[in-house]
Amino acid sequence: MFTSVKILIAAAAAAALLAGCAGVGQPEHKVADTSLGKVLATKDGMTLYTFDNDKEAGKSACNGPCATNWPPLMAKADAEATGKWTVITRNDGAKQWAYGGKPLYAWIRDQKAGDTTGEGFNNVWKVARP
Repeated sequence: MFTSVKILIAAAAAAALLAGCAGVGQPEHKVADTSLGKVLATKDGMTLYTFDNDKEAGKSACNGPCATNWPPLMAKADAEATGKWTVITRNDGAKQWAYGGKPLYAWIRDQKAGDTTGEGFNNVWKVARP
């Protein structure tokens, strides 16, 4: 009887530990429907974008004032690559999510979930597609 109880307690503890680890370091995002079709978005539904000037693999060219207008999709320090999702290190040492090798950004002028006002901005910003 005590052996069965110990096994059940151990199994419950292991399940709780694994549940607590689920999603650790994973990107918080979703695929959103917009007027431009399906796009990658933040967990709050704000459209994510890629920057054509990000030409060097694993590096963001959007820093300083650029990053103020185009906030990077930041990753936690323990973030880990998964599938098409990778983590890059920004110039300031912070971590940023990338998808398909392209760093991801939001756009300060998008006002609500589903907005895509950054598409085509200066001919270098594009919505991120899943």
